[in-house]
Amino acid sequence: MRVEDGTDIASLVKALPTDLGADEEIDWAAAEARWGTRFPRDYMAFMSVYGAGSLLDDLGVLMPLPKEYIQWDPGTFEEETENARYTWEMLGGQEGLDIDPAHILAWGVTSGADILCWLTTDPDPDRWPVLVAGRHTPEGFTLFTCGMVEFLRGLILDEHDPYPLSVDLRGAPPRYVHWLEIQRHWKAESEAES
Repeated sequence: MRVEDGTDIASLVKALPTDLGADEEIDWAAAEARWGTRFPRDYMAFMSVYGAGSLLDDLGVLMPLPKEYIQWDPGTFEEETENARYTWEMLGGQEGLDIDPAHILAWGVTSGADILCWLTTDPDPDRWPVLVAGRHTPEGFTLFTCGMVEFLRGLILDEHDPYPLSVDLRGAPPRYVHWLEIQRHWKAESEAES
């Protein structure tokens, strides 16, 4: 397991087992070219340790670029970024946050239709806060002054007050599964039923 210096990945690894994660092997130069920006080091470290996948079957972490898949598209930033920006415009933003929706970049989604984003106004990606577009939350948008990995660690350890998502991940033993493992399991079950 590779742990990047200067990120919070080591603290997340203590709270979230890595056994079902996998290095996503992202072509970061291609991802930066596609999105016109560098990415936060904590996200890059997360992708090298866990990869894209699912936290407790209810929170999906997305990839910056598409990959070939077995059965269903594991998800990239495109669709959820478009949804988050549209929602921001439709709701008229959030009081106290005056931002251009072009500075919203989605990195995750929940089964409750929350969209987890970065607010990319700072030129330094390591200083991008997390912006949650909540579907069934008290606020339509909530800003967290931490990075993606610290946000996930806070979810697992129930450190966010108020709780930021429409789905409740509290209380269950933390488990993260890489998207390819999920699809392999699905394929094996489908073949066994045939």
